[in-house]
Amino acid sequence: MESAVKKILLVDDDESIQLLYQEEFTEEGYQVVSALNGDEALEIFSKESPDLIILDIQMPGLNGIEVLRQIKMLKADTLVILSSAYHEYKQDLGSWASDDYVVKSSDMTDLKAAVKRLLG
Repeated sequence: MESAVKKILLVDDDESIQLLYQEEFTEEGYQVVSALNGDEALEIFSKESPDLIILDIQMPGLNGIEVLRQIKMLKADTLVILSSAYHEYKQDLGSWASDDYVVKSSDMTDLKAAVKRLLG
């Protein structure tokens, strides 16, 4: 029996990053839904029940750490990869609830490896 297609919720306020990630992960065989901010992410999360969330930290409104906290309160076993252009957030206690932390790069090797490892 084939396993169902895994769904990734991509949360990033940068549309060019969204397009890049959407294209790359769709090519890898995942279903991708996306949100431009934290509020939209929480709304989509409750409707779509994604298997994994790739979550930007620096966004207008709710930041990624706040969204992560709310998602973990709603469904503690949700897989979340925090993705940021900044290394320093890795030390933030709030980021420790995530399943992985990947620094944004045009080279998506680390992010793809993290997704593969978490989704099996």
